[in-house]
Amino acid sequence: MTINGWIQILVFAGIIIALVKPLGGYLTRVLNGERTLLSVIFGPLERGLYRVAGTNEKEEQHWTTYALAMLLFNLAGFTVLYLVQRLQGGLPFNPQGLGAVEPTSAFNTAVSFMTNTNWQGYGGETTMSYLTQMAGLTVQNFVSAATGIAIAVALIRGFSRASGKTVGNFWVDLTRITLYVLLPICFVGSLVLVWQGVPQNLNPYTIATTVEGAQQTIAQGPVASQMMIKHLGTNGGGFFNVNAAHPFENPNAFTNLIHMVSIFAIGAALTNVFGRMVGSEKKGWAIFTAMGVLFLAGVAITYWAEAAGNPLLHSLGLEGGNMEGKETRFGILTSALFAVVTTAASCGAVISMHDSFMPLGGMIPIINMMLGEIIIGGVGAGFYGIILFVVVAIFVAGLMVGRTPEYLGKKIEAKEVKMAMLAVLCLPLSILGFTAIAVVLDTGVASMANAGPHGFSEVLYAYTSGTANNGSAFAGLSANTPWYNITIGLAMLMGRFMVIVPALAIAGSLAAKKTVPESSGTLPTTGPLFVGLLVGVILIVGGLTFFPALALGPIVEHFAMLAGQTF
Repeated sequence: MTINGWIQILVFAGIIIALVKPLGGYLTRVLNGERTLLSVIFGPLERGLYRVAGTNEKEEQHWTTYALAMLLFNLAGFTVLYLVQRLQGGLPFNPQGLGAVEPTSAFNTAVSFMTNTNWQGYGGETTMSYLTQMAGLTVQNFVSAATGIAIAVALIRGFSRASGKTVGNFWVDLTRITLYVLLPICFVGSLVLVWQGVPQNLNPYTIATTVEGAQQTIAQGPVASQMMIKHLGTNGGGFFNVNAAHPFENPNAFTNLIHMVSIFAIGAALTNVFGRMVGSEKKGWAIFTAMGVLFLAGVAITYWAEAAGNPLLHSLGLEGGNMEGKETRFGILTSALFAVVTTAASCGAVISMHDSFMPLGGMIPIINMMLGEIIIGGVGAGFYGIILFVVVAIFVAGLMVGRTPEYLGKKIEAKEVKMAMLAVLCLPLSILGFTAIAVVLDTGVASMANAGPHGFSEVLYAYTSGTANNGSAFAGLSANTPWYNITIGLAMLMGRFMVIVPALAIAGSLAAKKTVPESSGTLPTTGPLFVGLLVGVILIVGGLTFFPALALGPIVEHFAMLAGQTF
């Protein structure tokens, strides 16, 4: 660990903090339907889309109608993407002549991109045609991200409204987020990436002859347009098999910084949107602070573990940090920082192979995902995820002082707590349940690249990544098999919709309640006490639930390494 490394971490954190308020203000205006600088350009298009779809932008929906619209939209997206993959051999924009995607892989990929997970059990440049990449995967990158933001805003409206029956209009929220937020930023960002050397074309792959006389195939295609939304929308699916470690996806340190900032930008800004909509930006900053504490703790541990390196090599006189599985262009610090950013934000893009991290360095990305991606989190998903923990924390605080808990003038009662716990508990149900089954079945064990606790960690990481809608992999598990394609697909569905639906139910319940004036017994929710309570509840719930599984994987591997045994 070096001073220079910590300066880079603090510079990154400073950029994110500086973006929170301006981007949060812009998002608030867009989501409230207020006029912005882009209204001149997109206003007519927005109104035209409403007319074509038969949507009245002033007509709002009950939470059940909002949820139904969201579910039907996602079902349609899944169906279209599955069919595009299965039929791509006969569709245009396929210069390499790639055939149909295998059925279970097509199912897994359609679920993955529809749920904003972008888990990939295939090599992008050898499996997906340009049409599938553009009209299938990239489109889902936009609308799945917009869906997550829409759900977060619906939940915010639940806190900000009193005696209401509606939480917004899903079709209006989806349209505005896509038109005014995601498309403009991605258009400008894609041009910057092209300027920096990221390809954007429809040309066939280039065949080159190396100096040794061998033939080399250089893949290319419409890369830049997918790279920008994959990071801004915290999707993470790479155009190429090695993801953002590929020089065409991530040519240099500047593009790497763009990627990392894009991953955190909207998720961080949504805390400010929350503060603005509920009438107290301090409450948004309190939530952001809790996220920041957890993020910096994760970065510190991962950076320390990777900079320290393997003690077994030190005993042989080979000093230095752990460079296994890392791009020499980025090094240890940037690789560790990117790993924490991408798993804290449910993005899943990678610039290094997490399978090669030290045991404790690889454990932090797993913990980030196990906690429900609430440290900044996926666009929207991270915010409504941490709000579920806020509900639990407020309930615990109410029990300790012996009064009915309340937050933002809303009584937190049995219904809200039950819905929050249902959403929180679906994660361990999927993660631990599928992992337990996979490690005792021959079909599951056969895909493990390593034995012992490291092999267990590979399986645990896969189901954690799928359930948390992250999409990154330990890179040591051969997951493109019928068993893993189907079960990880089911895990992704559980992690997405068994959280979204309870979150919307909480939104509807809170919106219908009257606002209760604060009193001397009301828990302050803007200071260190609240931040500490929230962080404590998150860590205790995560620790009690997942510590036994972590003890079987990265923790025991760490102690075995100190004793001289590797896996």
